[in-house]
Amino acid sequence: MDTRFLKSLIAVVESGSIAEAARVEHLTAAAIGQRVQALERELGFALLSRNGYTAQPTEACLALLPRARRMVLEASLLRGDADRDGLSGPLKIGAISTVLTGMLPAALREFTRRAPNGRPVIVPGTSKSLYQALHAGELDAAIVVAPPFALPRSMCVVPLRSESLVLLAAKNVRGSAVKLLSTQAYIRYDPGTWGGRYAANWIADHGIEPTVLCDLDALEAIAMLVADGMGVSLVPQWSGIERFTADCRMTPLPGEMWQRQIVLLSNVGMDRPNMMRVLADALGR
Repeated sequence: MDTRFLKSLIAVVESGSIAEAARVEHLTAAAIGQRVQALERELGFALLSRNGYTAQPTEACLALLPRARRMVLEASLLRGDADRDGLSGPLKIGAISTVLTGMLPAALREFTRRAPNGRPVIVPGTSKSLYQALHAGELDAAIVVAPPFALPRSMCVVPLRSESLVLLAAKNVRGSAVKLLSTQAYIRYDPGTWGGRYAANWIADHGIEPTVLCDLDALEAIAMLVADGMGVSLVPQWSGIERFTADCRMTPLPGEMWQRQIVLLSNVGMDRPNMMRVLADALGR
């Protein structure tokens, strides 16, 4: 069985259409359709239910997807098995938005210098979604906010940085953090997210009941709204924050209990441990 055909099937399932899978795979829609049909003939049952422009997986397809993903992954790792130092091949890394614009670019430069035959594949997402993808074996590593629960023993964690809370306000807005959060519109770092809980705890610990303008899980967007005079906010002082806060007044709020922790997660027994060590070292610089 050609694992390239399985890869095309997975692309159809993940994208929801043959046309979109063709774009992702850099093939024609006809080629993708032929690959799926070849798999159906070999297996002896239907894999997709086609309805107009969409293609949904059949129950049989859903049942074989986990093994198909493992087969595609194992095939992609074959070349690296002959690599003595274990520093070649793909490494799929999930990263939250502030890591993408902050600490990751410099880390990738160092990573590619030390592992020139490595191929980092960057997947953006929220901490929760990336953790779930890592747990499901869809990622090799994830750079996320530390989870609000104990990690399973099957997962490794490397602490990377602690980010203290800061109050963001427009440059012409003055006053203490408590006063401004009590009187100005509050652009809230979504308290339902792993990172947003630190700001929510600070608000609760100081007995403030702010007037919430909106909830956002996008710190860069929050900074821009504050700069436009839409309100004030509490955000972690992430790496690269200065790129978005030139038009803001930033006031540090001391206290370790409200610091957002950024960590590198990976699964125990992963296929590229040497490459993971290089990544961890590059991120820690």
